Amino acid sequence: MQRFIKTFRGELLAVPGRLIVFCFFVSLFFIPLVVTSPHTLSIFIMVNIYVIFAVSWDFLAGFAGQLSFGHAAFFGIAAYISALVNIHFGLPPAAAIILGAIGGAIMGLVMGLPAMRIRGIYLALITLIFPLILDGFVFIFSDYTGGELGLCGISPLSHSINLSYYILLLCTLGSILLMWKLTDTKSSFVRTGVVLRGIQEDEIAARAVGINTSLYKLWAFAISGFFAGLSGALYVHVMGVIGPSTLELLTSFNPIIWTIFGGMGTIYGPVVGVYCLYWLGEAFFAFMPEIRMLVFAIVVLLVIFFMPQGIAVWIRDKIEKECPRCKLNNFAGRGYCRACGVSLHPEKR
Repeated sequence: MQRFIKTFRGELLAVPGRLIVFCFFVSLFFIPLVVTSPHTLSIFIMVNIYVIFAVSWDFLAGFAGQLSFGHAAFFGIAAYISALVNIHFGLPPAAAIILGAIGGAIMGLVMGLPAMRIRGIYLALITLIFPLILDGFVFIFSDYTGGELGLCGISPLSHSINLSYYILLLCTLGSILLMWKLTDTKSSFVRTGVVLRGIQEDEIAARAVGINTSLYKLWAFAISGFFAGLSGALYVHVMGVIGPSTLELLTSFNPIIWTIFGGMGTIYGPVVGVYCLYWLGEAFFAFMPEIRMLVFAIVVLLVIFFMPQGIAVWIRDKIEKECPRCKLNNFAGRGYCRACGVSLHPEKR
């Protein structure tokens, strides 16, 4: 217990960014106690779903360096699998969601095969084809998928909106923690973060030191597909309906916009991006629906232009200072590092 308190005070309270993240996620557990509007609570539910989706894209592109323009393939195929097994086989939502997430992981393995030979923008363009292929299958097998009209009558995640919120929140927190741990370069237990960073920085050098880069890229696609599929499966059981819109290009581009807006390669950046932009979009839709897309685009462009690393990274750099010796993050207002005592502002001496 004393060790936990020491770690909590030394590693959490001493770093402003971590403290803000901790307080933010703790506050989310009290939202149903404060928010009485079902509509507002449903927006929070959708935000949590899209957070998983956006972080899964950041895991693949921001850490493994595998740029994907077809992330809707994971989202859509998992949503359809979950809906179909629920409607035709009567599986409960929990089992259907798991099968949908597994379907997303399998789709990730299929999409990852071109990554063994192709990189960069060429890989991104190839991934863009997969949602279009799946969209074609939706119309070819319209007797099962509902075609353009989609499917309805899907079992809800829960009949209580409060319970649905907490289920989604726990799924979101669990997904974020797992993907963060898999990408943590400082972890002494899970070393995949170092490998993924190595592949992202210089794949040829990583291969030269004996890393099976093809295997790790396939693994990254599968993990990303699993969590993107999880978000799609959760989505269909929250909405109760599904249609071809889950496979459209905008569904693929949304996580890219959210991640770049918040901060790519950070895990927490997509979280900030979704919470800011989704709520911003809802506000514009309510108060200025005629020009909401124009204003929304201007806001995104301004942030990208003035904060190219993302708004979350920009804020972190303002409130934190990295020690030049031990590389630990400190509160920017401190004069000396909390660990090694080196001056954090040598230029002021």
